[in-house]
Amino acid sequence: MSTNLWPFKKRRPPLRYHIEDVALIDELGKALLSHCERRGKRDLLLLCIGTDRSTGDALGPLLGSLLKNTDLTHFHVYGTLAEPIHATNMEERLTKIYKKHSHAYTIAVDACLGRSANVGYITLNEEPLKPGAAMGKNLPEIGDICLTGIVNVGGLMDFYMLQSTRLHVVMNMAEKLTSLIQEVDTSLSVSQKPQKAFRLLAPKNELL
Repeated sequence: MSTNLWPFKKRRPPLRYHIEDVALIDELGKALLSHCERRGKRDLLLLCIGTDRSTGDALGPLLGSLLKNTDLTHFHVYGTLAEPIHATNMEERLTKIYKKHSHAYTIAVDACLGRSANVGYITLNEEPLKPGAAMGKNLPEIGDICLTGIVNVGGLMDFYMLQSTRLHVVMNMAEKLTSLIQEVDTSLSVSQKPQKAFRLLAPKNELL
């Protein structure tokens, strides 16, 4: 059977890099930049999900607060330590945000739990974020794509694992994501800068 006739587009596997991997900013940045460049003229939203009441779930608000102190040109950032987007207020906050930025291209960021070997990895996935899935919460999917940081081990006592996650791990991850978003924002400015038109001058006639 020809794959061209297959009705479903094959989804590429997620990209995953450890926060100590020197290639994280460059390789993950290129992938994220590619997604952002294909959005056309749509607003570019960065929704940082989580709460400051749980160390392991504070990745999103920490990132949002760090980014609010930077000079981003292309990203609209929502979700900070002061004004987090979490399970309790999510639907209300998202309704207001989407009303302001209708038909936006949205990148959702959140912490998650995983296998012990994957703790410390940041993942870029070409699908919406499913917040609260590990805790059995029925929350709306968010975003066109998502960035997730694996902050601790999941599977048993997930609530306790989020509460006992080291702040150092979460802060380190938030700082790396801040650098990543800044690099992508700078690259977007360069790629969207209008190119100068150069006039090709005809060579002067040589004297005979």
